[in-house]
Amino acid sequence: MKNSDISYGVPGSLDGAAWPRGGTSAPVPLALSIAGRVTGAGLLLGMAWIHWHLYRIGFSSIPRIGPAFYANAVLGVLAAAAVLVAPARWLGIVAGGAALLDAGTLAALILSLSVGLLGFHETSDAPYVPATIVVELLGVLVLSALAILHRGPVVQRVAALRARRRGVV
Repeated sequence: MKNSDISYGVPGSLDGAAWPRGGTSAPVPLALSIAGRVTGAGLLLGMAWIHWHLYRIGFSSIPRIGPAFYANAVLGVLAAAAVLVAPARWLGIVAGGAALLDAGTLAALILSLSVGLLGFHETSDAPYVPATIVVELLGVLVLSALAILHRGPVVQRVAALRARRRGVV
């Protein structure tokens, strides 16, 4: 979606709302979109910092877990940057992918706390476990909400293509 495709402050809508011309999506207030981007990116950076810090203080020596922590830190930074700079038309997909990264990281932590993951068993007494759970859970919630709010033109086009292939439309 180009800037010329968005009308801000459309009469009858919320002031500052971004409404794609053609009425294909509900308006998303600009302030809400910015707040979601900044909060989601901040939570992703929090997740990345925790994993980078743990990697540096000793997790780097754990086979398979160390490289996974390093990869999670790098992916968290990249996902945060993507959430901040993604064009509005792609934000739903980018935020959805970032939410999946957070959800996968949280699932890995829960597995390591319960049955173990890749031969590693974490304890709930370990530093950063409570903070990690909070940061990752909030990240999933905020980024999922952002993805739902911005499930705009790209998602609709994909759905239309799938419907055409099935002969529904």
